[in-house]
Amino acid sequence: MLHTRTVSYSRRALHLFEGAGLIVIALATIFAGYQETMLMVHNGRVTLADLLLMFLYLEILTMVGLYFESGKLPVRFPLYIAMVAMARYVTVDIKEMDNIRLMGVAASIVLIALAVLVIRYGHVRYPYLEDLEDLAEASKKTNLRD
Repeated sequence: MLHTRTVSYSRRALHLFEGAGLIVIALATIFAGYQETMLMVHNGRVTLADLLLMFLYLEILTMVGLYFESGKLPVRFPLYIAMVAMARYVTVDIKEMDNIRLMGVAASIVLIALAVLVIRYGHVRYPYLEDLEDLAEASKKTNLRD
């Protein structure tokens, strides 16, 4: 009996800390986006690096939202964020970058893109059991409406 309560309280505490951490991440991301927007207004111009940074912030907020909704974090989202971050790195620092570093970053982007393709293929070809159950439930609802 004590073991069951301990496990229950531990799970609740972890979910509480997890939610608090996600809220902190979301608020920090919103604040960083606000700071970047104010910097663009102050400078009176918007660069491609600024837009890519704003896109990174939106991707992070989307990732946090998905985690709140489903309780799962798709591996693809951090990979997308990494690709955009590396593209921003190339965009911002290309003048100071030597050829080897540029090739290394480009190769990293290609490797991450290949990883996304492999993950997507694996997910479509070998779906999780929960996904199959959700798909079956959704098709039943669709058939009932028709």
